[in-house]
Amino acid sequence: MKTAQVENGKLIIKEVENEKLNGRKGAIVRVLGCGLCGSDIVKLRHNLVKNGTVLGHEIVARILEIDSETDFKKSDLIVTSHHIPCGKCEYCKNGNVSMCRHFKQTNITPGGFSELVFVSEEHLKNVAYLKPENLKEDEAAFYEPLACCVRAVKRAKLAQNSTALVIGLGSIGILMAQALRAFGMNVIGCDLINSRVELLKSLGIEAFNSYQMCDSISADAVFMTSGSDKAIPTALKYVRDGGKILVFSSTPDNSGYFNNEIYYRELTVLGSYSPSPSDLKDSLELLKSGEVKVKGFSTFYELEQIQKAINDTLENKILKAYIKLFD
Repeated sequence: MKTAQVENGKLIIKEVENEKLNGRKGAIVRVLGCGLCGSDIVKLRHNLVKNGTVLGHEIVARILEIDSETDFKKSDLIVTSHHIPCGKCEYCKNGNVSMCRHFKQTNITPGGFSELVFVSEEHLKNVAYLKPENLKEDEAAFYEPLACCVRAVKRAKLAQNSTALVIGLGSIGILMAQALRAFGMNVIGCDLINSRVELLKSLGIEAFNSYQMCDSISADAVFMTSGSDKAIPTALKYVRDGGKILVFSSTPDNSGYFNNEIYYRELTVLGSYSPSPSDLKDSLELLKSGEVKVKGFSTFYELEQIQKAINDTLENKILKAYIKLFD
């Protein structure tokens, strides 16, 4: 089978032995396609994973072989996430599921940028679903990234009709803005790229070019989906005193928020990372119902074009790359 493996900061296509059940409970699936996540690019650019690693986790796949106590069967078309919390540790008990040690150890094998993948019984029982019939496969691939946004909205614990400003309108920012609206917030988005501002407007959400923001905006919460250190002063400028800043991206210089701003203005700065099983379930319902729209967001690339997909993403030529492996 073909895989895209990390090799010195790039993804190289390699042929490896087919993934097989070999007595394991779970399923072997044929990956139809896998979304390219920003975290995949960060891991590559900062050498956070060793050579030979297969990245990718936003998969849509067809079951080829299965040994499971679930209701899934051969030829089912599924979506699944890659991490599963234990539900019992102190992290899980306190709502920090993405810090759970079991969560961090679980994954699909070898990774989504592979023609065949092993999905464990634990995955099938907790984070896998049949692909909704009304969603195209690239739309269903937003199941996990949207769930990350759903978790962020829940963690912010905002009152209904709060004003939320989303800074950075890449695919995650667009998802975040729609998730906030679905949870009853008044949403504003901003970005430096006009086409992304217009895209959010076309979805019925107020948006501005960051250079044209009205100084009178006072947000109850700012959601930082921009990966730029320069966006931090913007967040501090537009969050109201006593408001919240939800950090949902890493930044190149690892900059922080000023201590005295947090202290004197009584700001809350919190982070949000990966979703729980309940967030994933909510995400799929939002996609199925059309409350969150993702039609036309993805640009398709073949597995052999994955490095181009990364480059096009970094150059802001596309909104979201979807790596197509099989029909």
